[in-house]
Amino acid sequence: MNDRTTARIGIVTISDRASRGEYEDRGGPAIKEYMGEVLSSPWEPEAVVIADERGLIEETLREFADDKGCCLIVTTGGTGPAQRDVTPEATEAVSEKMMPGFGELMRKVSLEKVPTAILSRQTAGIRGRSLIVNLPGQPKAIRECLDAVFPAIPYCVELIGGPYLTTNEERLVAFRPKKK
Repeated sequence: MNDRTTARIGIVTISDRASRGEYEDRGGPAIKEYMGEVLSSPWEPEAVVIADERGLIEETLREFADDKGCCLIVTTGGTGPAQRDVTPEATEAVSEKMMPGFGELMRKVSLEKVPTAILSRQTAGIRGRSLIVNLPGQPKAIRECLDAVFPAIPYCVELIGGPYLTTNEERLVAFRPKKK
């Protein structure tokens, strides 16, 4: 893709209560705000709030990757140990490749803040030309996890055939290998 492509970024909030309107979605807006701070290349959000239903999560991830052309799909919620927390299973079901390093780094960073981070099951996977990253539900934890993994995201998106993402380097520097 060329440098002027507007990247479409999927933001999927997974919450029974938020999807029923009983609880304000704070995760999705936190992700959108973060992307606005960090990305300097053109992008547009594709956001939705859905229930903790594995089939619905899988369908949404497939739609965002295959039909809507999102190069990056960031989910929030459904990564804990509760029975209805099925986001990692849905991500794995629709992904061709799992990227366990994302979850490992997010847990490492989160464990420095709170001991219950060991209960977190964040992960990431690749479907076609889309990178799917599962984040926790709390805005503070979302920011901490994205700060940890986002430096690798633009290069990963590029490697899988997505647009060339650039970052606001005063806020966050994307890692790319030096060209020889």
